[in-house]
Amino acid sequence: MNLKEICSELLSNISFSANDVQKNWLDLEKAYSKKSRHYHNLRHINDMIECFETYSDKLKSPNEILLSIFYHDYIYVSSKKDNELKSAELALSILPENIQFDTQLVFDAICATQLHQHNINEDINWLIDFDLKILARDGDDYKIYFEQIRKEYRIYPDFLYKPGRAKALKHFLENDFIFQTDEFRNLYEEKARRNIEKEIKILG
Repeated sequence: MNLKEICSELLSNISFSANDVQKNWLDLEKAYSKKSRHYHNLRHINDMIECFETYSDKLKSPNEILLSIFYHDYIYVSSKKDNELKSAELALSILPENIQFDTQLVFDAICATQLHQHNINEDINWLIDFDLKILARDGDDYKIYFEQIRKEYRIYPDFLYKPGRAKALKHFLENDFIFQTDEFRNLYEEKARRNIEKEIKILG
């Protein structure tokens, strides 16, 4: 299934009307297709959905995590620091009333993609890892990723962007682990750390 079909099936399953399914997909598509979205776009969502499909059997609340994937970067303005909070609030605002759904989990999961810290809820840890898997891409793909991030922050000159980005990357290295699940640590931790170290050198 493509992204539209996956999203539409999810919304139908959680009591959205046919009209609301269509409207919300079009709104999602528009939000993630803005010209300013060089990385935080539908390709990123698709990559996360591929992770979700691989590991969905590990999740206690797969529908909530799937909705969180679709909405976690719905609002993305590089000059703002409350994108995740605003995205979480928006995700809850579109849900039908009296829905049999863990809305608090959706809210917490989306907000957790801001700091990527270990969570007491294991489903949220899986979501964080899906979001960060890009850090373990092969060399050329990782280079494309950090160039896309730079384009999203192009309003900032190098003398502001480079130290800011380096600080954010060093924060990952200072944590005991980048990834929150044993599965992702075993598969991707070393590669992600190597990629981050290389990027910090380039920034320096």
